[in-house]
Amino acid sequence: MTCDWSTSLHDETAKADVTTNSRDFVVGSDAPLGGNRVKRVRSAAVAALCVSAAVCGTASRAATAQAATPGVDSAFKRFWDATTPPQAATAAGQIVTSGVLFDDAFARLERGRTYTAKVPRGIVSLVHRIGGTDFPCVLEVPGTYDPGKKYHVRVQLHGGVGRPEAAPRTNGIGALAGAEQIYVLPTAWASAAWWTDRQLTNLRVILDTVKRTYNVDENRVVLSGVSDGGTAAYYVAMRDTTPFAAFLPLNGTLAVLRNRSMRIDGELTPNNLRNKPMFIVNGGRDPLYPAAEVEPFIEHLSRGGVDLTYRPQPEAGHNTAWWPEVKETFERFVREHPRNPLPDRLTWESDLGGGTGRAHWLVIDTLMPAAGGPPTRREMTDLNDFTTGPLPNFGLRVAGTRILSIAEGSNASIFDFRPGDVVVSINGTMVPAGTSVLEALGSYQPNQVLGFVVSRGGRSLELTGFFMSAAPGGVTPLFRRTSPTGRVDLVKTGNTVAVTSTGVSAITLLLSPAAFDFTKPVIVTAGGRTVFDGTVTKNLATLMTWAARDNDRTMLFGAELKLKLTP
Repeated sequence: MTCDWSTSLHDETAKADVTTNSRDFVVGSDAPLGGNRVKRVRSAAVAALCVSAAVCGTASRAATAQAATPGVDSAFKRFWDATTPPQAATAAGQIVTSGVLFDDAFARLERGRTYTAKVPRGIVSLVHRIGGTDFPCVLEVPGTYDPGKKYHVRVQLHGGVGRPEAAPRTNGIGALAGAEQIYVLPTAWASAAWWTDRQLTNLRVILDTVKRTYNVDENRVVLSGVSDGGTAAYYVAMRDTTPFAAFLPLNGTLAVLRNRSMRIDGELTPNNLRNKPMFIVNGGRDPLYPAAEVEPFIEHLSRGGVDLTYRPQPEAGHNTAWWPEVKETFERFVREHPRNPLPDRLTWESDLGGGTGRAHWLVIDTLMPAAGGPPTRREMTDLNDFTTGPLPNFGLRVAGTRILSIAEGSNASIFDFRPGDVVVSINGTMVPAGTSVLEALGSYQPNQVLGFVVSRGGRSLELTGFFMSAAPGGVTPLFRRTSPTGRVDLVKTGNTVAVTSTGVSAITLLLSPAAFDFTKPVIVTAGGRTVFDGTVTKNLATLMTWAARDNDRTMLFGAELKLKLTP
């Protein structure tokens, strides 16, 4: 990856210090730190030493530590100066061999780097390359940015991803501005839609870059979006929860993601929405995703244990004219829902594609073969089981291509049809005279936006809305699967972890000294049996490996437990 910066700055001291940088980045690199490990050895002879010798040894060790400090300091400087995770991983390996002790390294990582005031502010543009494609992004950084203060971050995803080319929002956050914070405005387009693995990688790279440049509160990073961006907030929450404190979809819907013709990457796993709180807004008069058609999905999530706040806007269309009234409620929700970087409860389901096998301190390593897996799914409430009442039919009475009447409150009513309209085409495909409009509709997949051209009073009009087909009530999959997935639920109580799983054969638990007492045994149970019972040792290489990857002062790990869940 190459990354270039340009900026429109609010202060001249920062402007004088800005240059254009190019840097290389291997996306998705998980290279180990050369296998280096630090092992503490205690000789039995030490116990026989006299007090004077012990004092002498203590003085000698202190002198050695003092002599090693410059090497440790320089190794950490290289670590903090790294501009990408692979560079940080190289520097982390040097820290492991520098002689630093675990507790000292842990304390340094908690403190973090020293940030400079000489950084771009105002509207900042950057571009990085993934797989030969340039991904532009715009940041909006407060002109009063203070490196001594930790800043909230809102990642804001735009709508209209069907546009043919990338169109960065060079005016910044605009009318959706809220409290003082750093705004991250990525870009999507038709060949790089939000619901792709490339965009998940894009978001990870952007956040890593921002955290290496600005003093970000890692537990105050949220993701929001409008229209397609709102729909994408659901997608990201199901595929990559770890970096985010909350998800705030505006004018979006899960229903769009049910349309597999949209070339969505990966299996969609609504159980994962239970991990983070959600703030949802939809408009009652939205012609694309009206609140009445979105609410069955919202109610399903709420019944299934998703922590959500829903603020419908009954008179709103497909726009954000309601923002001035909702802004303070939105920002208060963000303030009241910081991320817990080391939660006691986690549920995560994944197909392991696109680097989506991890949630915080849980990593799913291996799935069971498609036909295998312990019979535990019955014990795990599955949000993919979508229970509905009967959905109404489309709501048109027609005579061929002529519309006779529109049922009030029906799917058809959101398109603004009028009695007497003659349907000319659907999504650009002509409807031949004499053909039933309802028969023509049968060739279109539900859960997508349809555009009708109608003839009305001698004029040609285009009517657009969201098409949902009729379906009987009952339990249906919210998202149909084409590949196997595996799921793990964790409940931590003190040093004991209870694992419930289905379709997973191996996991890794990342243990933090901030969450586990390393002086006491750790016990892990799975499927009614104990899969681990013992003490763990703080491991410097583990600490530095994950610190290089995560770039997160609040989520530091001192040991890995690799566990097989199958007998």
